[in-house]
Amino acid sequence: MITHLKAQHGGHYPYRMKEAIPVAMRAIIFDCDGVLMDSEPLHFAAFRNVLAESGDAISEEEYKERYLALDDRGAFEKFYRENSRPMDKVLLDTLLQRKTTVFQELVSSEGILPFPAVPEFVMAASQRYPLAVASGARRHELDMILDAAGIKNYFEHIVSADDVEKGKPDPESYLTAVERLNSSGKRTTRIRPDECAVIEDSREGIASAHAAGMKCIAVATSYPTFELSVADLVVPSLGALRLSQVEDLFRPPPVMQPIQAPQSN
Repeated sequence: MITHLKAQHGGHYPYRMKEAIPVAMRAIIFDCDGVLMDSEPLHFAAFRNVLAESGDAISEEEYKERYLALDDRGAFEKFYRENSRPMDKVLLDTLLQRKTTVFQELVSSEGILPFPAVPEFVMAASQRYPLAVASGARRHELDMILDAAGIKNYFEHIVSADDVEKGKPDPESYLTAVERLNSSGKRTTRIRPDECAVIEDSREGIASAHAAGMKCIAVATSYPTFELSVADLVVPSLGALRLSQVEDLFRPPPVMQPIQAPQSN
């Protein structure tokens, strides 16, 4: 079931006052984990295993509710803060490196696949629009899993957690993706944030896209549909999404003509 949410949500868009003027979509930016790749279970396993090495435990439910949408840096900092544990840069760097190593080991041993129909959607979209990835994963993790899926070359730019200072829900990753698309020299006019569509799977990701002034489509692969209702469009997965539905978000609704009362003779 597809839930189309075109109702106006006040305060989400810096460009809200311009929406009366038709805006054409010019680029699509994807989150990766939970959108393109079925990789969230391996990220949870790696996070849990690294914490276990220090005697800490976390359930899958707790991870999904509190940490899934954060990048590794934010997840470890939040876990230590909420558990009143001291954290410094040396410890954080150690945890990040260890988590990356464990994640790579899990990918090698268990494998990882894109969600169904993802390669086809990405390939079709790349024929019409420039594509980018803006993810909270580390760069070498993204390179590894996108290469394994055979879709890395369809993206002009990949923005990782290593490329930004602030993770989602801050808009930095999506604004950075637009800046990199504009720095390529492939287009004569700059792409504006309000000309971009984002595809996300988390509430924090939706907030990040909206804070950047972008439309956002949410896939209900990590959270139920009702928790993603602030998105402009919610679908079960990328396989259930048509490119025309994304384009429709940028088309103004038809003008309703007043009904003329029949004239009496």
